[in-house]
Amino acid sequence: MRPQTLDQYAGQSHLLAEGKSLGRALQQGLLHSMILWGPPGVGKTTLARLMSHVSDAHFMTMSAVMSGVKDIRSAVEEAKQVRAQSDRDSVLFVDEVHRFNKSQQDAFLPYIEDGTFIFVGATTENPAFELNNALMSRSRVYILKSLSETELAQLLKQALADEERGLGKLNISIEEPQQRLLLQAADGDARRLLNLLEIASDLAETSGAVQIIDNTVLEQVLQTSPKRFDKGGDIFYDQISAFHKSVRGSDPSGALYWLARMFDAGCDPLYIARRLLAIASEDIGNADPRALQVAVNAWQVFERVGSAEGNRAIAHAAVYCACAAKSNAVDTAFKAAMKLAREEPGYEVPNHLRNAPTQLAKSMGHGDDYRYAHLEPMAFAAGESYLPEPLAHHVLYQPSDRGLEGKIGEKLEKLAQLNQISDQQRYK
Repeated sequence: MRPQTLDQYAGQSHLLAEGKSLGRALQQGLLHSMILWGPPGVGKTTLARLMSHVSDAHFMTMSAVMSGVKDIRSAVEEAKQVRAQSDRDSVLFVDEVHRFNKSQQDAFLPYIEDGTFIFVGATTENPAFELNNALMSRSRVYILKSLSETELAQLLKQALADEERGLGKLNISIEEPQQRLLLQAADGDARRLLNLLEIASDLAETSGAVQIIDNTVLEQVLQTSPKRFDKGGDIFYDQISAFHKSVRGSDPSGALYWLARMFDAGCDPLYIARRLLAIASEDIGNADPRALQVAVNAWQVFERVGSAEGNRAIAHAAVYCACAAKSNAVDTAFKAAMKLAREEPGYEVPNHLRNAPTQLAKSMGHGDDYRYAHLEPMAFAAGESYLPEPLAHHVLYQPSDRGLEGKIGEKLEKLAQLNQISDQQRYK
């Protein structure tokens, strides 16, 4: 069912509609090197084939999973022979181009530069992270989007009707509600849709001359067909990012939705539990210290009772963290402290703060003049300094006024006033 013409191609109207740059280039047969970036099953390979067809160019293809520099050299020789024999351009389509290492990507550069072939790379990963700057600068990046249900419905209709390339000869009957189930399960992926349809046709019930795909058939087909997630890829990190930002943004509905999306797609629940621990410390901190314990408890519940109840405990923690007061003051203070440790000299520990476990250490003045806080009023040694002298006035932790941290801020402000009074008395 791969489209044979641009008219049969579904989706990507933002690139191919009348007046769009790529659409104009294809209509005029003017090709250029490019990177097609998008999720699986949205037509990257098909679009590359159609490009070569509309421009009467010789089409060559390779997969970065199976190919190496030797295959690139073979493609170069093939393109040169085609040019010498027929004066035709060649299109080299490289699937999964992000899997080539730096030296392999560099091998394309001189031949893109001198026009030996028109390079078309396809990737499901962000090319800004995965491809060399030199290759990116010689290619234009086009972003392909998941197909809409309307576009998938068009493909489904074609596959059911086409007698030569599709399933038209089988006389398949599938009602609109069941069609919608297939379209939803395809999740924007045309290849997935056609695969699911083909499996369903194999399991269809025969009624006279008609093959019926009903709910019973679809239950068998769809129970092992999770949504796109692609652990370790862009979709994975985009959904994790959406979950984290929903919790940080105090939106429990958003947090639950992205949590459910990841659970439904097969994400490891303990990965999400670990992210909640990070969120509880990074984004909530002392505004609600209970969030960290709730997140730890959810992790332990999952490990002790399994996924059926454990997933609910993780959802519980996600909602608690989303609703909790937010503060990144501890995270900010920690980063500032690490910056000081890296950039400032290695100041010695002031004498009054040093350990004095031996007589020798005591004779050297270790611990002298140290004021034991529990013996001071309010258990606070006003005016005491706990930083090296050059850093004595650095204030790293600045609490927010949200949640419990507001109370912490009030206390620290009172202690700062006591320090100021003590300093004034000392210098009178």
